Amino acid sequence: MLVGEAEYWWDSTRRLLEGGRIIITWEMFRAKFFEKYFPNDVRRAKEIEFMQLKQGNMTVGEYASKFE
Repeated sequence: MLVGEAEYWWDSTRRLLEGGRIIITWEMFRAKFFEKYFPNDVRRAKEIEFMQLKQGNMTVGEYASKFE
């Protein structure tokens, strides 16, 4: 369930799509959502960041807490 700004964005986007008689599928929603809130350049940067993660000399607990 979307809340706040995301809810307003989807309401507006959905009305535009339905006004054009476009059938909204999960794939379409997902594509529009990612386009708006998680664009390709951000996604790629996060992938690179993830691939470069290193525990170093932290304990497993300390390392895991970085993701909470």
